[in-house]
Amino acid sequence: MNNRFDELLIETKLRLLQMHHDAKSGHLGGNFSCIDALMALHHLVMAEEDRFILSKGHSAAALYATLWSLGKLSEEALTTFTRDDSLLPGHPSGAGIPGLQFSTGSLGHGPSLAAGLALAARHMGHSRRVFCLCSDGEWQEGGCWEALTFAVHQRLDKLFILIDQNGLQGFGRTMDVISCEDLSPRIAAFGAEVRRVDGHDPQGITRALSPGEHGLPVVLILETIKGKDLHFENSLESHYLPLTPEQYLAARNAIMQNGGAR
Repeated sequence: MNNRFDELLIETKLRLLQMHHDAKSGHLGGNFSCIDALMALHHLVMAEEDRFILSKGHSAAALYATLWSLGKLSEEALTTFTRDDSLLPGHPSGAGIPGLQFSTGSLGHGPSLAAGLALAARHMGHSRRVFCLCSDGEWQEGGCWEALTFAVHQRLDKLFILIDQNGLQGFGRTMDVISCEDLSPRIAAFGAEVRRVDGHDPQGITRALSPGEHGLPVVLILETIKGKDLHFENSLESHYLPLTPEQYLAARNAIMQNGGAR
């Protein structure tokens, strides 16, 4: 991984942290479990013609920070995050967000939307790929499994579903809520090509998003830590609680020390 990407990744994490602190917004943990994947995807994997769906819409700030790192959102826009009349609400919505295909927030719809885009591209003769980032908790929604069945049946080999498997959701650990620690065997049973990778390793993520080997959709399980590098790392508090000024400064120091690509 090149040094410029490492530096940009740290800059983007610091800007993401500041956005949440200034807005006194929660959901920081889920943003920090997926920011490495979003940065790898948008800087190192996706081409201009590819499409992206953020199914886990509560991680909107990580998407906004990534778009900022690409020069597609301004610094001024980021300062309005979740404010009244902002183009950047807590869940992605509206025409002012570059590349946004659909408004998301209610979980479980992203895989279906992405599968539809992938099938449409095939019918139109386009070679574009479609990437969809989900949370692990939202795979408790039946619509995700219906979409997966459809994608496998249609052999949508240009569809890549990334699952941020941090093991935590709104009311506890996925193991305690629905007896599931790892989605890999369940998804493999539906016929998709399943891969697993350290979700905080951009280089590994980039390698893992190579074309499928069997003409099937690829599901990439991102093994992540909710609230990575924050004081409430791997805890439920990171799902909701905003940062105090002291926690913000501690998190800045941790990111500057540990937040670059591996």
